[in-house]
Parts: sequence; C-alpha cells; structure tokens
Amino acid sequence: MTGIASGGVIIASAALFIVLSVFAGLKGFSLQFSSFVDPDLKLTPIEGKSFLLSEDEISKLNAIDGIASYSKIIEERIIIRSDNKNLPAILKGVDSSYLKVTNVDSMISRGNWISPESNDVVSGAGISYNLSFGLFNYVKPLSIYVPKPGKGQSNSPKGYYNAAYVNNVGLFSINEELNNEYVFANISLARNLLNYKDNQLSSIELKLGPNVDEDSVRVELNEVFNNRITIKNREQLNDALFKMLNTENLVIYLIFTLVIIIALFNVIGAIIMMILDKKKSLNTLFNLGTEPKAIKSIFFWQGSLMTIVSGLTGVTIGLIVVFLQQSFDLIMLTPDLAYPVRLNFINVLIVLATIFALGIIASRIASQRITRQLIQS
Repeated sequence: MTGIASGGVIIASAALFIVLSVFAGLKGFSLQFSSFVDPDLKLTPIEGKSFLLSEDEISKLNAIDGIASYSKIIEERIIIRSDNKNLPAILKGVDSSYLKVTNVDSMISRGNWISPESNDVVSGAGISYNLSFGLFNYVKPLSIYVPKPGKGQSNSPKGYYNAAYVNNVGLFSINEELNNEYVFANISLARNLLNYKDNQLSSIELKLGPNVDEDSVRVELNEVFNNRITIKNREQLNDALFKMLNTENLVIYLIFTLVIIIALFNVIGAIIMMILDKKKSLNTLFNLGTEPKAIKSIFFWQGSLMTIVSGLTGVTIGLIVVFLQQSFDLIMLTPDLAYPVRLNFINVLIVLATIFALGIIASRIASQRITRQLIQS
C-alpha cells in the first residue's frame, strides 16, 4: 500500500514538472517570433495617431546612454489592391535604422528587404496568398490607397484617397496575425500617402543596450517628451498573448495539482491502513506511557517523509525526461521541429512546494485518526 501511494505521488509530481516545462518551452517558442518584429520599447502618442518630433527632442534622444538605436515609424491602415482584389492591411513605413532595432529581415522567406527611398514593399505571406500576387511583378504593380484627411465632398471617387503604385520585393512569414495584416515600406512612401510633415511620426521604436535598466530609460524618455507619449515594452505590446499563455499555464497547473491531490488520498489511505495494522503495537506504546500526541507525530512524519521523498524522486525523473528531450529531441512536432521544452528553476520550486504543502496536509489529516479510543479498542 505504501509503495502504491509513493508511486502515485512520484508519477503525479513528474507529470506536473514535465507539463510546466513543456508550457515554458511553448511560451518561449511562441514569443521568440515577436522578438523579430517588436522593439525593446515603443513610443506612441497619448492623444491622436501621430506626434511631432522636434530637433531638440532628437538631440536629447541621442544623448540617452541606454538607447543603442531607434527607428522612426509611420503606421496606418490602408487598402491594398492587386488586379480586381482588395484587402485591408496595415502599412508600416520604416526608416533605414529599422533593421538595427528589429530582426524582421531574418523572417523574409522569399525575396529581400526594401531598398532605401524606393516604392518597394515587403508583404506578409497571408496577404500575398489572399491577393494572389508574388515578387518583382513590375508589369502589374500593387496599388495602395489611404483615405485623405479633411472634410467636404469630392467631384470624383479618386478625390477621397491618396494612392501609390508599389512593387512587392519580399514576403515575410512570422505568425498568422502579422502575415495577414502587415506591409512594410519606406517611411517616405508612407509620409507622402498620409500627407505627413517631415517631423510627423506615428511612433518611435527603440533598441536598448545590453544590461540597461529599462525603468531609468523610461524616466529619461518621459522627461524628453514631457509625458506626452506612452511607453510599452515587448511584453506590454503583446499583452493579449502573454495573458493567454499565463492563463493556460495556470489552468494546467491547477488541473495537475488536482491529480496530485487525488494521488495523496492514497497516502492518507496508506497511513490509515498502517494505523489499523499496528493497533496492537500502538496499544503497547500507550500502556508504556506514550501520549497519543506523540503517536500521532510518528505517523505524521512518516507520511510527510514519504511525500517529500516521492516528490523529490518525481522531480528528478521529470528533470531527466526534460533534459533528454532537450538533448536528443525524443518527441517531434514536425520532422524538423522538436517539441519545445525549457528547464526553469522556478518550476522545480513550484512543484516541490506544491507536493510538500499538500503532503503535509494529507499526513496531518491521516494522523488525526489516532485517538485514545482507537488505541485502547
């Protein structure tokens, strides 16, 4: 009975650790793609879609030590047209420093990045598929339309839109959302389409230097822009994704904690069976002067040690399994992609703390079955 109870705790603790490691791996795998397109910090206006960047602010921005590089961005919703097909998208106009801030060019699956001061664009693979266009088709260029700002009526439909012909020179593949929405272009093209001033921007994206304190950079940025911007880091830019992953992780943890609780019922049952089996011996101890409280502590420590040893054994097995998966790719998602797992020390602490806490509670419950009447009966 004791062996069965210990085996259940070992399996449950190993399973909990392996599942937490798998979710840590999946989280890292999912978020690695955001690191290719999302900056360390992004500055956006608190009010409106754009703001003006003065020469004085540029000088102060260049003087902040923690900023390794920054890129000026103009971003707006557009209609992209190919032949007779139209599709809403987001045009992101970037300057020449953009590839110093992000690594989006490494995610280009076909073609190449845009040339400076050109009408080249790089589209998401989903947009290309939906509009049935490819690369370097200079005979049939794409059309981009943006509503003109202002009021009043126009004599023709063309008066409501600014338009530009562009050539698609690259396709990127990051994730479904970005692939179906984004088109990258030069900032000059975006500025002309939106009739923006030379110093008018939608956002500024920053890359921080190594070992830089993000909070101190935030303070300096707020001083430069007089608190008229919103500053978001990579996690805040992907808050919906982070919330989803954290919620899934919590739900899985609670489910497997329930499995551990069920396994600990075996521990309670094993202790109670031992109490009943050793009733005569307990009666002898009682007659020799041992208090019921001391007898309770014996079984309490026995149950606690059983749980602790089983928990340590289970976590050790889990560590071995995760290490083997990382080293030898035992389980594959696809022929080229191993199931992602990650060893996190915090997961070891979470599993051990859960096992120890629940095991102590289970041992306490079982040891409370010992009463003076039970011993003397």
